[in-house]
Amino acid sequence: MTEHAVLFEERAAGGGKRIAFAQLNAEKSLNALNQTMIDLLRPRLAAWAEDPAIACVVLSGSGDKAFCAGGDIIGLYRAMREHPGGPNPLVERFFETEYRLDYQIHTYPKPILCWGHGIVMGGGLGLMAGASHRVATERSRIAMPELGIGFFPDVGASWFLNRMPGRLGLYLGLTGSTLNATDALYAGLADYFVPAAQREAVFAALTETVWSNDAEHNHQQLSLLLRGFADASRDARPESKILQHLELIEHVTDYHSVAAILEVLQAGRQDDEWIAAGVKALEYASPIAASVFLEQHRRGRYLSLKEAFQLEFSMAMQFTRRHDFAEGIRALLVDKDRQPRWQPASLAEVSAAEVDAHFQLPADLEPSPLADL
Repeated sequence: MTEHAVLFEERAAGGGKRIAFAQLNAEKSLNALNQTMIDLLRPRLAAWAEDPAIACVVLSGSGDKAFCAGGDIIGLYRAMREHPGGPNPLVERFFETEYRLDYQIHTYPKPILCWGHGIVMGGGLGLMAGASHRVATERSRIAMPELGIGFFPDVGASWFLNRMPGRLGLYLGLTGSTLNATDALYAGLADYFVPAAQREAVFAALTETVWSNDAEHNHQQLSLLLRGFADASRDARPESKILQHLELIEHVTDYHSVAAILEVLQAGRQDDEWIAAGVKALEYASPIAASVFLEQHRRGRYLSLKEAFQLEFSMAMQFTRRHDFAEGIRALLVDKDRQPRWQPASLAEVSAAEVDAHFQLPADLEPSPLADL
């Protein structure tokens, strides 16, 4: 291994193949995804895809607290402050390359195992969601809490939130509710539950497996390997918060406005810790971000994965050139006063025209940098 923002390693495995490991290496920042990490991961993944000796890729995070807690938004905040209203080459490059990395993982020709232990949020979920084999542990905490920083659920959320059962994705996007491993299995964000203590045993088993030149066979080998660990750990799964509250989620998402959904939630089970946290998050959220997300979720219903990333790039550019994203980061992570001055200040003041404007690519960026995905 080399000391880097990402640690790369290859281990010999059965069948004359190798297992490739990529570990995010920023433990102090909970492995927040930054430009350096993206620039290291994309070419290495491309090289491994072409290397016939590589049978499988493993993504993980350093330390015991997080796979990846999101993107490096402090760096984005500084760039937005330096270039208010855009254009902003640093911000534009970050989102273009981040979305390209996510799409690369979604469409990767070989099996990718993502060890989604600990905190997996925002940009971290963008990495995990596209992996072919996603493991959650008893300490996984998975969420898309972007509305609280004046942003929107991105990194492919237009696509994967729409593929959850019922209207669950709408609820999770609005409330930023945290999922445990069993929730993630139900929602389609994880494929296997394996206790954290089994991590090195899993990694060792990868090297003991006999792999082949056939990618489909290797996908099956990895599935069978992980199923063995998951079956042995079935009784250790945490109780699902989603399944406990599914009826309430279905009822509140019958409403077609953020204000109505919030009102019904506020009148509901405030004594329930999981629901109350979601209510508090939506009350705190940027009114324009919440309103834009509701429309994003509607528009994303029939989009392909490629179209979802293209739409989200346009949205990201609009958010980074407007007020609330930088203001949300300031309030939560810079000044830490938790008193964002949203513009507009209430849901009632949000206009349909302002919401629609968030889906337009700025003219100076046409054609979209993601047009060739």
